[in-house]
Amino acid sequence: MIARAHLESLLKARKLDVTLTSAAPWLAEDPDARALTGVPAIDHGLGGGLRRGHLSEIVGGRSSGRTSVMVRALLEAAARGELVALIDAADRFDPASASDAGLDLARLLWVRGSSVGRRTGINEAGAGVARAIKAMNLVLQAGGFGLVVLDLADAPPAAVGALPFTTWFRLARIIEGTPTVALVVVAEHVGRSAGGATIVMDGSGRHGVWQGGRSDRARLLTALDLRPRIISGASLPGRQS
Repeated sequence: MIARAHLESLLKARKLDVTLTSAAPWLAEDPDARALTGVPAIDHGLGGGLRRGHLSEIVGGRSSGRTSVMVRALLEAAARGELVALIDAADRFDPASASDAGLDLARLLWVRGSSVGRRTGINEAGAGVARAIKAMNLVLQAGGFGLVVLDLADAPPAAVGALPFTTWFRLARIIEGTPTVALVVVAEHVGRSAGGATIVMDGSGRHGVWQGGRSDRARLLTALDLRPRIISGASLPGRQS
């Protein structure tokens, strides 16, 4: 068992361990195998961040905080010196506000779409989603990125739901054994790899942070206290928070 564990560690060091199952589950996980999102509550729920080499997802409706978490994850990865990529299917990313928040745009590859908004016809939206998936494939295959995000949050659910479920298996397969985190932002759950995680941004769990007097007319909404729910993959069996 010790000899096999040593052999596995050598294969992992050379990124040749894609098809292995661990012979020594008692060994501590390499902390470098996880990438912090920059949101302490989420990183704690994930046990140290998103797992590298896996596909994860952020699920939530409008104003649920999904975009804030996405931008924070991009910012955190760029701050670590990593290159990041955003496949922006609906062209809804605001680089000015992201830069004001601290994101180094020089480390960002921004791939812009334009035809997958909620008011777009289903056929046009479906074609736009397909192009976004193709772009995601190309970026993941190119390698060299610490975090690659596919933003389908504003795409019609019917257009996203029409994708074959194997779409997500193929994306996950591309990055197995690599230091890349793949992250999909969607309105409804679509899929993740076995070691990935689903971060559910529940809009009903929002709590406003107000400034000013007690009167509604004299108060200013300064922030939203979000309560995400984490559904982890195989690395943390059955864990939810």
